[in-house]
Amino acid sequence: MSQIHFIGAGQMTEAIIRAALKREAVNPDAITLSDIDPERVATLNARYGLSNTQALPDALAAADYIVIGVRPQDDIPGVAQLINQHASPRATVVSIIAGVTLARLALLLGENRPVARIIPNTLTDTGLGYSGVAFNAHVDSAPLMPFLESFGKVMLLEERLIDTFTGFAVAGVNYVYYFVEALADAGVLAGLTRAQSTQVVWENLVGAVSMLKLTGCHPRQLMDINNSPAGVGINGLYELNKSDFAAGLQSSVLAAVRRTTELSGQ
Repeated sequence: MSQIHFIGAGQMTEAIIRAALKREAVNPDAITLSDIDPERVATLNARYGLSNTQALPDALAAADYIVIGVRPQDDIPGVAQLINQHASPRATVVSIIAGVTLARLALLLGENRPVARIIPNTLTDTGLGYSGVAFNAHVDSAPLMPFLESFGKVMLLEERLIDTFTGFAVAGVNYVYYFVEALADAGVLAGLTRAQSTQVVWENLVGAVSMLKLTGCHPRQLMDINNSPAGVGINGLYELNKSDFAAGLQSSVLAAVRRTTELSGQ
């Protein structure tokens, strides 16, 4: 399997490693880590049985893929300098840094360096959810995809759509959590226990998505099946429509996209 070096050992790096190991996309001895906090590196090495403890120059030289998981405000030029100094020119850099474009990475890493830009989702342990991915022209995607798909599904994007994807898809799980919480609260308000209400919401959520996939129907078609004239369901939807639920949700998504764009420009 490919050798992978992670620069930055934060929460997202840990989530990616955990998922990749679980799905056997990479061997523990093929992973190396570096971070400004050596205790964090030692913790992840021990937690996931990462036995390869090469010094940073050797780890970079051996790496087929180098995942940059630092923060946008960190010393990215310094990281690039280390890569340029020690890594093979054929090693692919996988950047999960929010707001740092392929063009900026090319300036730092060289025009011929293979670079993949990824916006990972936070559902890594489930294997569900989409990560948004944009490649430059030098990336050989075929050998890289099994690793990327080990921590979620992959949606290939034009880079101009990355900010939109971040504000909609990656932040989108927040709206699902919020909806589940609000609907469970409604069940408790109506008289069910918290446990009963939560179980019903979870099953309805999973079941509704399964029905949409199974039938290929538009959501409105399935709602029509579920609502008899002057019945319970349509009366509930009438009140929901009056609350501007759809407009509020859409405004929230657009606000998240705007904020992503602002951060990208900083």
